Amino acid sequence: MSTTTSALDLPDARLHYELRGDGPLIVLIGAPMDADAFAPFADELSTDHTVLTTDPRGIKRSILHDRSQGSAPERRAADLAALIEHVDRGPAIVFGSSGGAVTSLALAQSRADLAPTVVAHEPPLLELLPDRVEQRRLTDELTTAALSGDRIGAWRLFFAQAGIPMPEEMLVQWFGGEVDPQSHADEQFWFRHELPASVRWEPDVEKLRARTGHLVLGIGEESVGQLCERTTTALGMQLGIEPARFPGDHTGFVDHPAAFAARLRETLASLDAD
Repeated sequence: MSTTTSALDLPDARLHYELRGDGPLIVLIGAPMDADAFAPFADELSTDHTVLTTDPRGIKRSILHDRSQGSAPERRAADLAALIEHVDRGPAIVFGSSGGAVTSLALAQSRADLAPTVVAHEPPLLELLPDRVEQRRLTDELTTAALSGDRIGAWRLFFAQAGIPMPEEMLVQWFGGEVDPQSHADEQFWFRHELPASVRWEPDVEKLRARTGHLVLGIGEESVGQLCERTTTALGMQLGIEPARFPGDHTGFVDHPAAFAARLRETLASLDAD
């Protein structure tokens, strides 16, 4: 399946995006995950959908002219709204993962006309947890480590907070070597701006309750006991939604793109049936 690559110029940013396939529009969004991370999953969905993927503002090929503006979920949602209008393929099904799930919820609140169906997979909404004060402290600790240059230490704290097992040798292998300038800049932007803005965002529960007929909350089948299972469950309790289970863990769509796409199709079909 061929991929068309382009960019949308906004007053404060240049947004990289990609289109695949034909059919109803579905958007795949992460934060900080870029379009490349979604490519195999997008290929699976492009057999019967037009699939839009993008790099979020300030990450990789999406240039933010003033990086001090940061990356609040509302700004990312506005970017996504602009992209959906720009590609002009009609309203979109929006699938967001992690920080992208927070983006998708912000879009559901602000532009329901553009995103009538939203699937939010493991949004890390730490302010919904009873131990939110401790979670804020942990987030501050790991961002301080990252911005002071302790890359391995920051990621060690991140995975510990997330409840994701990460052997020390793997930490050293992944984060102990040289990092290219683009990846370093993206990572620093995420730790400084995108991560804290995402985990401290508080949804408008009343607005989202009005959308529950076409709002899906997703949790990985292998995410049991992890932080994002707790946050997604907490949001589901406030909204009266039982989260759906998807293959894999927090990044199941990366590890199991075909199975994840099949489950997503089943989930969307069940919404249409209702």
